[in-house]
Amino acid sequence: MSSQPSPSDNSASGSGWRFSRDTDEDRPSLPEAFASVRVPAAGASWFRRFLAFVGPGYMVSVGYMDPGNWATDLQGGAQFGYTLLSIIMLSNLMAILLQALSARLGIATGRDLAQACRDHFHPALNIVLWLACELAIIACDLAEVIGTAVALKLLFGLPLLGGALLSIFDALIVLLLMNRGFRYLEAFVIVLLSIIALCFGIQVVAAAPPVRDVLAGLLPPTGIVTDPSMLYIAIGIIGATVMPHNLYLHSSIVQTRAYERTPAGRRDAIRWSTLDSTIALMLALFINGAILVVAAAAFHTTGHQGVAEIEDAYRLLSPILGLGMASTLFALALLAAGTNSTVTGTLAGQIIMEGFLRLRIPHWARRLLTRGLAIIPVAIVTVLYGDQGVGMLLLASQVILSLQLPFAVIPLVKFVSDKRKMGEFVISPAIRLLSWSVAAFILLLNFKLLYDTLSS
Repeated sequence: MSSQPSPSDNSASGSGWRFSRDTDEDRPSLPEAFASVRVPAAGASWFRRFLAFVGPGYMVSVGYMDPGNWATDLQGGAQFGYTLLSIIMLSNLMAILLQALSARLGIATGRDLAQACRDHFHPALNIVLWLACELAIIACDLAEVIGTAVALKLLFGLPLLGGALLSIFDALIVLLLMNRGFRYLEAFVIVLLSIIALCFGIQVVAAAPPVRDVLAGLLPPTGIVTDPSMLYIAIGIIGATVMPHNLYLHSSIVQTRAYERTPAGRRDAIRWSTLDSTIALMLALFINGAILVVAAAAFHTTGHQGVAEIEDAYRLLSPILGLGMASTLFALALLAAGTNSTVTGTLAGQIIMEGFLRLRIPHWARRLLTRGLAIIPVAIVTVLYGDQGVGMLLLASQVILSLQLPFAVIPLVKFVSDKRKMGEFVISPAIRLLSWSVAAFILLLNFKLLYDTLSS
């Protein structure tokens, strides 16, 4: 087994990363979990070494299947059938690239994205970046609260306001798992992801979609440039896919592995971490694709093209598919997704606050503060507008996330493209061109989504 690196050994060996350091800045990212997961020595089998790096990718994948994704996938499948499967696949490929860059930054430099921004940018700009990140965390948490509340209402008949208030107790789950160790946290996430995948796997089998139509949906739709409504939903799918806080999160949690902090050790860690996140995001591709396929088979082909709300889908699934438990499986998967997002939202909030401000507050206080700020708008909207207002609030949370995306993507691509900071781990010119192209593409689509949403 490899020896555990010292927490102070968090600068990139062989890279040109430069930053002023004092005692506080020597603190690694997520210090309570830094280098806590042991990695087998170089002579161990490749499978054992790969297993040691499995986990962070699945935690990151949680953000790619939150209720915001569900809403756009449901609407796309119900309205346009299998046509937009290619958009889900395209957005997932872009996510794979950006998450690989995030892992590379964290492993190569020993700094998470928030710390890297603090090291590089002016303090005034860092305050702006931090505030934007905090707003994104609250928006993401808002989607989690709504998803959990809707799931509890569908499964147990709880009113939305009661479900939202009940969701605050999920902070206890995170605290318990973090106290037991980071691997327990990862295992919890993977179990819930498996439940989501199983639920949708059963629904896809029950829906029995025509294989030919599903495969045809993987080809880019020709009507996307001529049909404004199709283009709008396609932009929504892409805009809801890349979660900005995931880029901060991934650059930190890859450092929980006790790999050798040498050029060879970092190169090996980058390879295994990239493989981990790629496989995990393919699971996210399956789940998002399954949501759209089930919606297409159940709603589009039966004359229910207007289904866009999660509650409408729940009500119609069982009678249309002829499977009594289809609706229950749908709600159970939604509850698992909302609960799972709690873990990543909590960690991302901690990483961003400590990275930008070097400010540490107790985990329970951080979690309760963030969740409380998310529950307040849900409670107000529910009281004033009833349950139908929650769907509008969910859309608003996705718009806020779109606004924050440039503050994460641009610094990430900038840093991994800079040889002075990355040294031998700088990305190649071809990957650099691809990364900037993907960043520009995502930003343009998100700004168009924001413009169309506000103008309508």
